[in-house]
Amino acid sequence: MGESMKTTWIGDVQSGQHDNKEVELKGWVKRSRGSNKIRFIVLRDSTGTIQCVAKRDVLGDESFEQIKSALIESSIILKGTVNVDERSEGGHELVVNSAEVIGPVNPETPFPITESAMAAADGGETEFLLDNRHLYLRTSRMTTMLKIRSSVFGAIHSYFRDRDFLEYQAPNFVAGAVEGGSTLFEVPYFGRKAYLTQSWQLYAEAAMPALERLYTIAPSFRAEKSRTRRHLTEFWHAEMEMAWATNDEIMNHGEGVVRHISSTLLDERSDELETLGRDLDLISRFADSPYPRIRYDEAVETLQGLGVEIEWGQDLDYSKEKILTQDFDVPHFLTHYPKIAKPFYHRVDPDDEKYVLCHDLLAPEGYGEIIGGGERTWSEEEILARIDEEGTPREPYQFYIDTRTYGGVPHGGFGLGVDRVCSWLSGADHIREVIPFPRDSRRVTP
Repeated sequence: MGESMKTTWIGDVQSGQHDNKEVELKGWVKRSRGSNKIRFIVLRDSTGTIQCVAKRDVLGDESFEQIKSALIESSIILKGTVNVDERSEGGHELVVNSAEVIGPVNPETPFPITESAMAAADGGETEFLLDNRHLYLRTSRMTTMLKIRSSVFGAIHSYFRDRDFLEYQAPNFVAGAVEGGSTLFEVPYFGRKAYLTQSWQLYAEAAMPALERLYTIAPSFRAEKSRTRRHLTEFWHAEMEMAWATNDEIMNHGEGVVRHISSTLLDERSDELETLGRDLDLISRFADSPYPRIRYDEAVETLQGLGVEIEWGQDLDYSKEKILTQDFDVPHFLTHYPKIAKPFYHRVDPDDEKYVLCHDLLAPEGYGEIIGGGERTWSEEEILARIDEEGTPREPYQFYIDTRTYGGVPHGGFGLGVDRVCSWLSGADHIREVIPFPRDSRRVTP
């Protein structure tokens, strides 16, 4: 009985596809209660749950005793008839006529993720739940987050592929920094030093004259000790690069992809969003509304007006972004940062040399930056001047300079923090909630 492939999913049963028919369901015990004569088992699989009713006089003593002793998370196969029953969760129940326990759970080591452990965590993630992450993945909240995450990744791929962007991969071992040396993970590399990549960007720019429109979704690594609710040391980055593009055109794609992610979640995951208590009207607004654009100077004035201590020329850290975005009803672009706040590869604004042609997209509800991008310094003369001005050594970036030496063109791109987008759209309290095995400055297991 246990050998054949699975053909029927609980979600299909609950959607009414098998009413009054005999089916075989394969899954795990979520809850079990009853007496010596009858058991009510809530069975779960990746698509949902269903109540199953098993009676001793139908199953016989041996089979009934097996099922009765099957603890939470035991894997089982149940055959029976699907009954339409309004009182049952989902409107259906399975009347069981045969049962088999496939993977029993030892009573001496019961499944540790209990309802009381979840209640103690109260929606947050205690150290206990993080230590048992490999088992916590099975909970309905985590399953929901992972389904949302899958749809977000799919939406990013479809957005770019539908617009003839080519997917392109860069190495994870690199010799130089993109975001500054202090946040690099150093790794020994056959007697030399290498680093884990912080971004695909420099390698994307090398391929830009070949492919013109390119994108990736890949992990990036930042050795930040920061313990905010939105930082991970290993995170997923969706990045794009585009030849012959201005800052405004790059922003149009940033807005486009975030709106497409929002509308995809409404299409594919509205049930999951509702179980998380997310307001679908809010997600619709993120999908349908244009995203306003404000300049850095305006944001600084707004913050100063709110009594925040900030000097012109400072980058906006999370505490400031949080205050700025608290009252936004849709994401906003922040453009034209001062040159002194940004690295050498950001193009100086030809209309005012104090600024660079860049943008951050800030998510509302205090979530802050989800995209950073802009135009690149594209002429050889300008890139050498910017590198020297910053006191950056030329040698590690020679391949990057060559991109400009041989037919440089105006171009730009952005990086989107996929985990941050998942966190914001699902309404998560912490970025750890939306990634299977989070990595931060204190945790590298399980």
